Amino acid sequence: MHQMKTKHRSFLSFLCFIIVSLVFALSDCAVSSGDHFVYHGFAGVNLTLDGNALVTPDGLLELTNDTVNLGHAFYPTPLSFNTQQRPNGTVRSFSVSFVFAILSVHADISADGMAFFVAPTKNLSNTWAQYIGLLNSGNDGNTSNHMFAVELDTTQNDEFKDIDNNHVGINIDSLTSLRAHHTGYYGGDDSGSFSNLTLISGKAMQVWADYHGETTQIEVRLAPAGAAKPARPLLSAVCNLSAVLVSDKSYIGFSATTGAISTRHCVLGWSFAMDGPAPAIDLSKLPELPRLGPKPRSKVLEITLPIATGLFVLAVGLVVVLLAYRRLRYKEVKEDWEVDFGPHRFSFKDLFHATGGFRKKNLLGVGGFGQVYKGVLPESRAEVAVKRVSHESRQGMKEFIAEVVSIGRLRHRNIVPLLGYCRREGELLLVYDYMSNGSLAQHLYSEGGQQPALGSWAQRFRIVKGVAAGLLYLHEKWEKVVVHRDIKPSNVLLDSEMNGRIGDFGLSRLYDHGTDPQTTHMVGTMGYLAPELVRSGKASPSTDVFAFGVLLLEITCAQRPVLRQQQQQHTLMDWVLEHWQNGLLAETVDPSLRKDYNLDEACLALKLGLLCSHPFVSARPTMRQVMQYLEGDAAIPELTPTHFSFTMQALTRQDEGFESPSSMLDPPLLTTSMGTFSSLSGGR
Repeated sequence: MHQMKTKHRSFLSFLCFIIVSLVFALSDCAVSSGDHFVYHGFAGVNLTLDGNALVTPDGLLELTNDTVNLGHAFYPTPLSFNTQQRPNGTVRSFSVSFVFAILSVHADISADGMAFFVAPTKNLSNTWAQYIGLLNSGNDGNTSNHMFAVELDTTQNDEFKDIDNNHVGINIDSLTSLRAHHTGYYGGDDSGSFSNLTLISGKAMQVWADYHGETTQIEVRLAPAGAAKPARPLLSAVCNLSAVLVSDKSYIGFSATTGAISTRHCVLGWSFAMDGPAPAIDLSKLPELPRLGPKPRSKVLEITLPIATGLFVLAVGLVVVLLAYRRLRYKEVKEDWEVDFGPHRFSFKDLFHATGGFRKKNLLGVGGFGQVYKGVLPESRAEVAVKRVSHESRQGMKEFIAEVVSIGRLRHRNIVPLLGYCRREGELLLVYDYMSNGSLAQHLYSEGGQQPALGSWAQRFRIVKGVAAGLLYLHEKWEKVVVHRDIKPSNVLLDSEMNGRIGDFGLSRLYDHGTDPQTTHMVGTMGYLAPELVRSGKASPSTDVFAFGVLLLEITCAQRPVLRQQQQQHTLMDWVLEHWQNGLLAETVDPSLRKDYNLDEACLALKLGLLCSHPFVSARPTMRQVMQYLEGDAAIPELTPTHFSFTMQALTRQDEGFESPSSMLDPPLLTTSMGTFSSLSGGR
């Protein structure tokens, strides 16, 4: 009996030891109670994940992995930031800290970034990648978002007024930061010196964000993982969150997106507290980051390498032959001056393998200046479009490449990004982001060239406004003036959401604001060339406006710029103008829409198309005015069909340097139709 009691006590002691061990083991991972918690890794942690977010077996939270994607991670229980019991309805003080790392396949470029956020809902499905998975173009800046975020941005986007491609920002209801600062930290006391940090370094860093409810002060600090919390904040702003976090319950979490550059956004540890400082994170308990670069050489290889030397000597001859073959196969043209453009240059080998050797099955289209192929870059797995352009002359090539690289810095949601270039023997290869829905021309005309394939009028009008916004950015909003010189449906590409983006900058030219363009060589596509461009060869933003006017008529009517009827050739502008003169303007709208469209918008598009494609430069609006007309911020001038009729004498006077007076547009001078002058542009 005594023996049985002894065994019973031993068993109970062992059971208690197991239970205590489990409690201590769990406490190493997470401590969570009420309105505060701390996670040392996320193995076994109850998080709400969506998109491509996942927790690895080691406990690392990966918001994005090595594919183009978006991911969210939420603390599953809503928190009460704003309660009626608070004095004057103030938001409670709160503090958050987390350890993160951003790992990019490239050492000097990444996309798009990550953020800690507070939001009224866990449903962020209707968000876009360029908005870090938090918002979209329709709700960015709306006060109804009730969202607070601390962004870690690795892409400079002029649309959001980003200061650079490596900054930290405080955001309220918008991706345009309330405050932003280049990434780094202040060491020592309040007067400590500033030390730079790089978000995409692949190294772990720690963020502290504190909100003081009484003073409405927001402070954000950042430092390398393992360093003490800086005394001086990197960012500080006064903002009363009572008008932002108005919901009784709000959710906290992380969001991250990556574009064409494959990037991993990782969170290693996370702590949060309401009405007090966030619990300290023990870095020794955090999971390890994935290894960057190749694995270390095996010890077995080091031992067997001397043995393999004999075999290597025997294989030298074959290797020399293979290397010579590969060198000829992938031979590129490289000169000393191209060192400056290194980051923007792709190897021909990578582009060759990306396009499957430029196989016919990957051919997207053929134009007057080359062929375009779809490709997948070997390392990043990003989809690209590669255009092969023949060039026999080396004259001006350095200047052309310089402009290609400069244009490659354009960043706008309605511009197809130009990623870089490659030169090989007698050809130039331009690399763009791949647009999954092809060109507008493919949707506007079927293979037979008659029946449009575009859907609703609202979709067409959105594409029109997108192209107009892109041209306004090129003409006025970028650091230089960019003249595209080849606006047409085949150069308007459609992304996965059918947004219109301007592409193919192979003919573009740029110059400083306030100066005149110097180009005197006429290039472009017949049917979209302004009369003054045909006469002088001098391209300007106004010649882009002319081509946009033709494009606007083409989208509305689903007709080519040159119409052939009963063995006669007419311009689309003449055809629309003739119907307007006869009171039949609405009959020019694409009949496939079956009158299911906004008549006012369609008539606005037709009249604006005629105004933009006016032969007189002085009569055309700027793209800023065009956007005002399309958005309804300004009324289009009162126009009648007679405003588009004038004499040959009037046009001659303008050629000689005279501005076109209003008398040129008076009805008594109606002698020659617009087709006399627009026919200078020819067919397509």
